[in-house]
Amino acid sequence: MKLTWLGHSGFRLEIEDAVLLIDPWLSGNPVFPEGHRAEAISGATHILLSHGHGDHSADTVAIARELGIPVVCIADIAGFWAEAEGIETLGFNKGGTVDLAGAKVTMVNATHSSSYDGPNGPVYTGTESGYMIKGEGHCIYFSGDTDIMADMAWMGEYHAPDIGILCAGGHFTMDMKAATWAAKKYFDFKTVIPCHYKTFPLLEQSAEEMVKGLPGVDVIEPEVLKPLTL
Repeated sequence: MKLTWLGHSGFRLEIEDAVLLIDPWLSGNPVFPEGHRAEAISGATHILLSHGHGDHSADTVAIARELGIPVVCIADIAGFWAEAEGIETLGFNKGGTVDLAGAKVTMVNATHSSSYDGPNGPVYTGTESGYMIKGEGHCIYFSGDTDIMADMAWMGEYHAPDIGILCAGGHFTMDMKAATWAAKKYFDFKTVIPCHYKTFPLLEQSAEEMVKGLPGVDVIEPEVLKPLTL
């Protein structure tokens, strides 16, 4: 299984027979290097989207159309894009599980907001979500954008993820302190990868607090476009 950070909350996950682009914001992303778009999206089989905000969804329709691959996301935005943009989508909802080329993906709750900028103001895009992604003997919890929430208790017990990809930049989501606390309180991770940080000065720039706060856990500060084998 191979995981590559695309900056911010974007990842390329190669698992089972799937190549998932998760929240792939590339255009205008200040930490994604110009000229590497083709490398990032090559061979992708699906786009997995957590919510509608532009720093997660801005490249979704263009990539889906270019590669002819489906956008997998909450049913509200999936139905809208299928009709308005003519792209292939796979819409489902919280508690539902889909099989993406052998990877089993379950949508779980998050607490945030979800919209994108339309010509007449914000466009509602359903509710925000996270995902449990199972395959190759692992369960990955991709938190999406969220605060700590009580739902993490049953999610950790029921799905038992061993890898956590956690938003941790603060201001718009959990910060490092909160994400570290949630990881200790609700989960038994072997590996934790922070995201939604470093992108702007407003966000946290280091995962040092998480490294110190999770002894015995492999906390990996990812580098953009440097694949991790998990």
